[in-house]
Amino acid sequence: MKEGWNTWNVRSVLSHVLLPEAFAINLGIKSYEKGLCLTEALIGRQGKKDEVIIPGPHAYDGSFTSLELSWGNLQVKVETAVEDGDWFAVITLLNSPIMAPSLSVSAAILWNRNGHTYREGDALFFKNEKQNLSVHANRVSRNDEPLVELNNPYLLFSLDEPVCLTTNPERLDETAEIVSRKKKSFLESRQKVSEVYNAMQICLAWDTIYDPFKDRVISPVSRIWSCQAGGWTLFDWDTYFAAWMAGVENKELAYANAIAITEEATEEGFIPNCAHPSGFKTRDRSQPPVGAMTIQSLCEIFKETYLAEKLFDQLLQWNRWWEAKRDHSGYLCWGSKPYPKKYGHHFETMGVGERFGGALESGLDNSPMYDDVPFDEETHLLLMADVGLMSLYIADCNSLMALAKQIGREDVVSELEGRASKYTESLKTLWCEKTGLYLNKNLASGELCPRLSPTHFYPLIAKVPNQEQAQRMIDEHFFNSDEFWGEWILPSIARNDPAYPDQRYWRGRIWAPMNFLVYLGIRNYELPKARRALVEKSEALLLKEWREHGHVHENYHGDAGTGCDIPSSDAFYHWGGLLGLISYLEEQSS
Repeated sequence: MKEGWNTWNVRSVLSHVLLPEAFAINLGIKSYEKGLCLTEALIGRQGKKDEVIIPGPHAYDGSFTSLELSWGNLQVKVETAVEDGDWFAVITLLNSPIMAPSLSVSAAILWNRNGHTYREGDALFFKNEKQNLSVHANRVSRNDEPLVELNNPYLLFSLDEPVCLTTNPERLDETAEIVSRKKKSFLESRQKVSEVYNAMQICLAWDTIYDPFKDRVISPVSRIWSCQAGGWTLFDWDTYFAAWMAGVENKELAYANAIAITEEATEEGFIPNCAHPSGFKTRDRSQPPVGAMTIQSLCEIFKETYLAEKLFDQLLQWNRWWEAKRDHSGYLCWGSKPYPKKYGHHFETMGVGERFGGALESGLDNSPMYDDVPFDEETHLLLMADVGLMSLYIADCNSLMALAKQIGREDVVSELEGRASKYTESLKTLWCEKTGLYLNKNLASGELCPRLSPTHFYPLIAKVPNQEQAQRMIDEHFFNSDEFWGEWILPSIARNDPAYPDQRYWRGRIWAPMNFLVYLGIRNYELPKARRALVEKSEALLLKEWREHGHVHENYHGDAGTGCDIPSSDAFYHWGGLLGLISYLEEQSS
């Protein structure tokens, strides 16, 4: 998978890179209105003066890509194709400014790979010890116009007419036809794919990059997050979910993501909350245990056990870690254990060994559920028996048991059965007959906690409730308009919670992974009305911002269903696509 032309460069969706050589063709737009050149572009920037990218189709293998760019008064379309190893592009101005902008085409060799670039006349050249490559255009370059923003060889073309580019000069005249043909072929291959699935796939494809630090292809949550982290950010459950989404049609990408995040395990054996290319990892905390569920799903999709065989021991070690380090009085709790600082990263101090660090381990960061929970500084645990954690952990045990039986690891089945049984019994003690729901429990006071979140539906994933209990959970809470029901669902805290009006991150906003996990639980029971409602409303939520802006958001407003209303909702965050995966899985099951 680590070869060929694609948008591998995390820093710009206008950069097309050939692997393994790391030859990069970087496109840019020179605006005469602004007097500036846009040399890097990202999807989802929200500043008033920033570029706006409308992402179009993107084949996972880079064989066709398309996007539209708006910057000030300029509107430009960029379409690229790959055929027989050659790269082709057509760049077209879509409006009529007073003076047409110019297209810059620069040559670079990324990631300190060997080789050099140079310009000769109207062509750019790449050269290393194994390969020579050139870039040609159907226009004459304006080589007399300097660009102070570029320090490497470049060509410059007026966009008063479409510009065609290719790495094969003998096929230059065919460029427009090749791009058009590749576009037609790709779009025809998607005709039977739903709009909501396309949104998920396009987001994941544009967010997939090459990691030069570890020589691998990965799908970080977004390019903006990754640029801020020095190249990439891999979050625990986010990356497992990326693998799940990719598994619908791209085995290599699915496996790459599942392996990448699992291999980021810490010295203690747990998958960290996040990891960066510097070597930094959150060694104080993990995140929700969804790895085994993901691997089990991928094994079922591809009808093979390779991934389970490769990752089983690490997933088992992680499973053991939860009981060893996060158990309090027979319940599982979130936690954060101090550790020696090594990188000076703010996550090495922010909340570490404190209540907030424990809340961060939940993946729900500032959720009101954890506002008033005491933190035990000796055990480094939030003193709350957490319904969501225990439910996911039981499901993790069950998935590992299923995988163990498939790959001949019966030696650990009884061990896993024991832990699943232990926490199933613990979870059953959290059922509140009066409320009709499993409730978190304050382990300092012994009282059940009244604040409600979609995590209170997670026992459905673990198959712990009986059908009668499941029906109560749905009738009395899922469809309760004072709590979770509404035009847009599911808010991350109940609508009648005092924190719901905050609509800031996990304080009331809607998150795709919560909808996805609740869907996985609901389909374990005869709950057809709730199942249909969650599928339809999740799809509507994703399509709202997708149709308006080409965005797949990190989170959405609980009342308005919008994502662009606050800057803290990344506009192109791949796990928003889980709202589309719900629809896909539902279609497959029908």
